Amino acid sequence: MSLARAGKWLLDSGIQESCGGVARFYRAETEKNKPISTEITGYSASALIYLFHITGNEEYLDRARKTANFLINVAWNEELRTFPFEHPSPSADSEHRAYFFDCGIIIRGLLAVWRHTGDEKLLDVARATARSMIIDFRAGAEYHPILQLPSRVPLTRSEQWSRAPGCYQLKAALAWWDLADATGDHLLRKAYLDMLNVTLVTHSGYLPESIDAYQTMDRLHPYLYFLEGLLPVLDRAECAKAYIQGIHTVSRLLRQIAPVFARSDVYGQLLRARVYGAATIGINTEAAEDELRQLMGFQADSSDRRVDGGFFFGQRDGAMSPHVNPVSTVFGLQAIAMWQEFQGANKTPCCKMLI
Repeated sequence: MSLARAGKWLLDSGIQESCGGVARFYRAETEKNKPISTEITGYSASALIYLFHITGNEEYLDRARKTANFLINVAWNEELRTFPFEHPSPSADSEHRAYFFDCGIIIRGLLAVWRHTGDEKLLDVARATARSMIIDFRAGAEYHPILQLPSRVPLTRSEQWSRAPGCYQLKAALAWWDLADATGDHLLRKAYLDMLNVTLVTHSGYLPESIDAYQTMDRLHPYLYFLEGLLPVLDRAECAKAYIQGIHTVSRLLRQIAPVFARSDVYGQLLRARVYGAATIGINTEAAEDELRQLMGFQADSSDRRVDGGFFFGQRDGAMSPHVNPVSTVFGLQAIAMWQEFQGANKTPCCKMLI
């Protein structure tokens, strides 16, 4: 895997529009970007800061500033105190909605840039978004996944994972933990811990093996979000136990299903989970090396700058998806870089660096 090519794809492929927003993915078969996603733009802000952290290349920091400025000055809806799902919103391609999960990812992207720039507006918008998440999305002990805007009426839930609440939402709540560290707001810390307690009870039923292989593979991705949400509290016995069980289950199911359907982001997330958990639960080096090899196979090698260096979304029945995906790319490059650094230093990375 070439880290430089992956970074160049983020900077120069056109996946980031001139306004600073980042498209959901690039469709190589039609040579078009999907619409700008505020969630993917948040992920990209975190990724650009990570690349700056490990390379020292100021171009990444400059682009991270541009990405964050788009979020707070263009995408942020001041009146509704939230981030609509896509930009512009509403549009011919996108209904006017807000996603609980997306808001958490955006907050973490804003915080990543704020730590390097000290721009207080980033912190102010992050704090306002967190408050609206807790108030607007709350549904008893859980949180609605999607709200219609401007009414804030919950969207009807479905079996699709992103349209139902679940343990995966703990990664979005991780933004509250990080924001509590930055601001000292104990209510945000409590909100994270309340969700933690709920997900520790419910997560074991999130990966039913009775559904088909394609649906199971798609659920491995959000289930790994749950494991990522556990990172600040792995010193707790019940959290470490869930983390160990989760890694074993995902590893088994991934290898079982991969000959039919494999997602590159799942390989990247699982490898990151092994590195982050190494100090607490140990690490299966042989399994990690296998995941590394599989993951590297998804990086595109092309004369087309819109494709080269990015990571393809997945592979079905031996055929690679034509979708070059920003999330797959940033998860992949971080997983590989973290594994290489871990092998050299045997040191667990900082949780705040997680994309």
